[in-house]
Amino acid sequence: MANVMDTLRARGFIKQTVYEDELYEMLGRESVRFYTGYDPTADSLHIGHFMQLIAMKHMQDAGHTPIVLIGGGTAMVGDPTGRTDMRTMMTKETIAHHVECFKKQMSRFLRFDGPNAAIVVNNADWLLNLNYIDFLRDIGAHFSVNKMLTAECFKTRMERGLSFLEFNYMLMQAYDFLVLHQKYGCSLELGGDDQWSNILAGADLIRRKEHKPAYAMTFRLLTTGEGKKMGKTQKGAVWLDENKTSPYEFYQYWRNTSDADVETRLQLLTFLPLEEIEELCRYKDERINAAKERLAFELTKMVHGEEKAQKAQSEAKGAFGGEGEMPEAAIPATCKTALEALVATGLCKSNGEARRLIEQGGVSLDGEKVTDFNAPLPEGNFTLFKGKKVRIKVVRV
Repeated sequence: MANVMDTLRARGFIKQTVYEDELYEMLGRESVRFYTGYDPTADSLHIGHFMQLIAMKHMQDAGHTPIVLIGGGTAMVGDPTGRTDMRTMMTKETIAHHVECFKKQMSRFLRFDGPNAAIVVNNADWLLNLNYIDFLRDIGAHFSVNKMLTAECFKTRMERGLSFLEFNYMLMQAYDFLVLHQKYGCSLELGGDDQWSNILAGADLIRRKEHKPAYAMTFRLLTTGEGKKMGKTQKGAVWLDENKTSPYEFYQYWRNTSDADVETRLQLLTFLPLEEIEELCRYKDERINAAKERLAFELTKMVHGEEKAQKAQSEAKGAFGGEGEMPEAAIPATCKTALEALVATGLCKSNGEARRLIEQGGVSLDGEKVTDFNAPLPEGNFTLFKGKKVRIKVVRV
């Protein structure tokens, strides 16, 4: 069996591991059950999750069994990692809806039947009915508060105040790993590097309580051009749901990757051979655009299918390269202003979003920047610009 750690390391995924030599030997010797957790705080996965899914696919293709842990229980508390505020509480019904949306999107990446089929579990099944006293005695006894307070995941919350509710998150995530180890023989947890403290706590809990090996591996974080973690609460988030980020906008996002980032993103987010990626990125002049187009096409195909990827590519070339057909959207004749057109075409989801975009100078009509919410629309058909990356032809019906 080929060792998947070699693949992940060569493509730039791995940031930290624990008991690395033992883990490498195990992954090369046997089929390993591993898990990654997903917080169901929205009804779609975003590009921050996307990288985790790629890593899980590499693992599954190498013969290992993925366990997809949906945090239906932990989402009732909220992960404080990287936040300066407390998360909004969600109902059980909302979480259940999000879980179903996740499963559908994940099926594009993971196999849920056949050999080493992916397993989906929800930690609400064991967390919501826990006996608090038993949990404290059985699990809490293995944690040092002094050590927990040094964890990176709590530091950003300490100044404004860390609630006891959130302080329990590390114990619950560690307990998840323990339960998956006991029920499914799971011995490895994967996650983003910002989760290192939580993941390490779970591996340590299994070793202390079960006296059996358990491992942790974290991956580098995918960041925006400003160096911020890509996620659903950060500006510039890219969703996998086409109703939130259309295939055309998805394609354009990746087509506009900076020259410096394109090779890394091809390595991390596609399955193209490294030799092919190296050749695509060999030249740093205008020829690098071919690599960007390949990146955008491969990712759009993976998320939305080949037909929609081809359509998005054709629309992008029509809008910016003079080839193909520019994407088109119809608006009713009753639309009179730029703000109304942004919402009617779907480029903005609400009037509030449209106002913010206009205030930021991100809207143009036929090449003329819009500064007034009530700016009248041109007569007949016209071209609507959203920033520098999205351009559509608007027709009246």
